[in-house]
Amino acid sequence: MKRKIQHLGLALFGAVTLATVGFSSAQAAESAAQQKLPNIVYIMADDLGYNDLSCQGATKVTTPGIDRLAKEGMRFTDAHTPAALCSPSRYGVLTGRYPWRRSSPNTWGSPGAALLIEPGRMTTASLLKQAGYTTGVVGKWHLGFGTKEKPVDWNGELKPGPLEVGFDYFFGDIANRHGCYVENHRIVGLTPDDPVKFNGGRHTGGKAAFTMKNEDNAEVLHNKAVAFIEKNKDRPFYLHYVPNNVHTPLTPNQRFQGTSQCGVYGDFVKELDWSVGEILATLDRLGLAENTLVIFTSDNGGVYEAKAFAAGHRCCAPLNGQKADIWDGGSRVPFLARWPGHIPTNATSAQVLCIVDMLATFAAVTGQTLPPDAGPDSFNQLPAMLGQTLAAPTRPNLIVQSGKDTVSNKKPDKKVEIWAVREGKWKLVLGQGPGYSTMPGRGIQLRFDEVGMTNSDHTAAGKLKPGAPPLQLYDLDADLGETQNLYLDHHDVVARLKKLYKELVKNGRSRP
Repeated sequence: MKRKIQHLGLALFGAVTLATVGFSSAQAAESAAQQKLPNIVYIMADDLGYNDLSCQGATKVTTPGIDRLAKEGMRFTDAHTPAALCSPSRYGVLTGRYPWRRSSPNTWGSPGAALLIEPGRMTTASLLKQAGYTTGVVGKWHLGFGTKEKPVDWNGELKPGPLEVGFDYFFGDIANRHGCYVENHRIVGLTPDDPVKFNGGRHTGGKAAFTMKNEDNAEVLHNKAVAFIEKNKDRPFYLHYVPNNVHTPLTPNQRFQGTSQCGVYGDFVKELDWSVGEILATLDRLGLAENTLVIFTSDNGGVYEAKAFAAGHRCCAPLNGQKADIWDGGSRVPFLARWPGHIPTNATSAQVLCIVDMLATFAAVTGQTLPPDAGPDSFNQLPAMLGQTLAAPTRPNLIVQSGKDTVSNKKPDKKVEIWAVREGKWKLVLGQGPGYSTMPGRGIQLRFDEVGMTNSDHTAAGKLKPGAPPLQLYDLDADLGETQNLYLDHHDVVARLKKLYKELVKNGRSRP
């Protein structure tokens, strides 16, 4: 039996609505022709911190383009990614599934990796495609190509890939600006007489194709995103736009250099803001703004960069931790949603939200029903977006994973993730420390002690104190910065959250 999701979105149009029953692809497509379905533009920045926007509190960089979404829509203050790293979060938002539920432990989509999304698994793209949408993804893919059994031929068709999981169009990067662009199934500009080879993420050959200039990357991707909107302006469309800003290397175009008060990091944020602002202007120009749901967020927390930090910019403030950490600096992200006439303006919501919730939310917007095996961790956030009075939280629990950890692992030579489970104001971290910031050689520019992180379990230098508790419990209402470990004071809460975590893992889903 298919699970029913309330069709709040289409009911608002006052026309004949899709009933909350299971629809075949043909029925959904026919209904799409009869309904004025809202376009959906989902924009996910890369490594953008909770405090990197002026609407979130930043003072050393201004973001008027993105701030427009906050003024004309809703800002969620407790929104999260399912992981504090890139690839697993990208898997989660498309599938509505925690990335650690995959049968394979690998959740990294660097060049050479097989497609992380399993064949046949429903995605936001395939869900919307069956409702009659034209679907496109532009930007950083980072979810692999090919299969483990049949590695991709980089000189041929790169499949399975985005087009095999529901997208009609793809233009973007293999991972993080690896020198070339891919359009649909092929590397752009690759010639038969100069084939390319990948070895451990590095390439040889393909000189005609591998000409990407990082300083031009944002503009190239932006233009492709705008072109997708323009081409599909007369039909329902879903654009999954995933720019590389503000992931390192920090390479803003020359016209954005010096436009912020916190160095090249802030300039890169300014370039991102320009792109978002221009996409909103494109929707205005084409008369599409009133019928488009626009969502803006990030794939994980921010990264402290030395010059920006010295200039007074705190990308993750007021949170503890940064990208890859289990503390909220690693996973709590900006989340803005605008849908004129439906989502209240200049509004905020304290509802807990995770980007894996997009699958169930988009199903509700389009009046569709998710099959039993789809989006096991995805909750419908449309009621919260519409500003409705809610009798219960839209998301009762949350599980987040860190990057690779050596602090709490008994075998330091074997890196593992730390998990945390959240219920209401309580967060239980199933390990010690932030999970990543104290790791040597981890690639994060500034260390635990260098960014002023504080925690009752640690010394001023960030090292664990002798006798520190084995787990961490935080009351986020009283201690948003996760500085005071209450593990020894609330044994009942610890026991309840440990039990909840085991049940969610065992059941294979977070939602009934």
